[in-house]
Amino acid sequence: MASKTESAVVNVAGLVQGIVLVTFPALSTIFTEKSEYGLSSTQYGGLFLPQVVTAITASLLGAGLARRISTKRVYLIGLGCSTVAMGLLIASAGVKTDQSVAYPLLLVATAFLGAGFGLAVPVLNTYSSVFHPHSVDRAVLVLNALLGLGTALAPVFVAVFVGLGFWWGLPILSAAMLVVLLAFSARLPLQAGARAAGAAPRARPGVPARFWFFAAFAVLYGLCETMNGNWSQLDMTTRVGASATQASFALAVFWGMVTVGRVLFAAIGRWLPERVTYHILPFVLVVTFVLVGTLPKGDAGAGIAIFALAGLGCSALLPLTISFGEKDLAVMSAAVAGGIIAFYQLGYGIAAFGVGPLQKAGLSLSAIFGFTAIVAAVMGLLSFVVAPARSRPARPVTGETGSPHPAGRMSAPDPNPPQ
Repeated sequence: MASKTESAVVNVAGLVQGIVLVTFPALSTIFTEKSEYGLSSTQYGGLFLPQVVTAITASLLGAGLARRISTKRVYLIGLGCSTVAMGLLIASAGVKTDQSVAYPLLLVATAFLGAGFGLAVPVLNTYSSVFHPHSVDRAVLVLNALLGLGTALAPVFVAVFVGLGFWWGLPILSAAMLVVLLAFSARLPLQAGARAAGAAPRARPGVPARFWFFAAFAVLYGLCETMNGNWSQLDMTTRVGASATQASFALAVFWGMVTVGRVLFAAIGRWLPERVTYHILPFVLVVTFVLVGTLPKGDAGAGIAIFALAGLGCSALLPLTISFGEKDLAVMSAAVAGGIIAFYQLGYGIAAFGVGPLQKAGLSLSAIFGFTAIVAAVMGLLSFVVAPARSRPARPVTGETGSPHPAGRMSAPDPNPPQ
């Protein structure tokens, strides 16, 4: 069992990673404001391309890297990358009026942000599972709820710091928290190897065909989540006519409901089975996208309420996709989380970058939100393939000792724990 300090640091790291992850979307109005950075919608969307590329790469390579240099070092490198990202964002504030300098700085910052997310978040999930072997589901739920809480806090902090006259207070705060985390984490053992190694299969099998259904679902989910997470503020300010504070509140409510939904659906699981939840939530998103697309100008209150409902619709989908994948794809359970996160980031990139060119081609933001309802509907149909009404029996994975191990537990071998 891990010490209480190790468990607490892992949970705090989840909270801080949530704040850092949403820092750039939360500052969307700052990036597009003419008196600040003055980015176009296409430039704003382009900011997230480096993040997507590095997040996908880091997610896919993280497990192999952990086997070579230890899980702890991968985690520390992830925190370090996120710290560099915040430092570059702070530096860009000093040259924000010169796009030839500021924009490249921002692109490099999002590249480091993606690498930090792709390296740290899968490791944090591994630590939560391994440190709490008798309450894995609860531990992972707590971690993801805290990560979701962090995503909800970021726009709140932006609203506070903008009101105080220095929006760059958020990246400074994030960088300070990351530095403290690095200092504490470096002194802790954080050794997952001895406890996780037994769950590693002898041979590395091929990717099962069913994995691609999970991957497709993750792409569609990433697209739907990012439409709300990255474009809600601009939709609220440019089309609905909301103030910057109201737009920040709408984003905070969206991420807040993502967190609330995760806890809620876990709590009522005995009355509402997880598979039923999984089949319902995509169609909740269909409704919200239609409502956002038809939202009248001047009705900021309705916009906030709709984005809150969208947060509830998104809430449990990604954690359940990972959970179902680890149980269903037992032959590759240790790699499921990283793979699904990688494809989720692909969907994130499509939505983050794709909206700008679509607007340039003549589509309004309301029409794009409306068309995303079709994506959510396809995701809803795919949910019946990913999680059939009758659960598929999970096949056990044989470990180094020859004994079967639970398919639903994520692990990452760490044969070289740091001294």
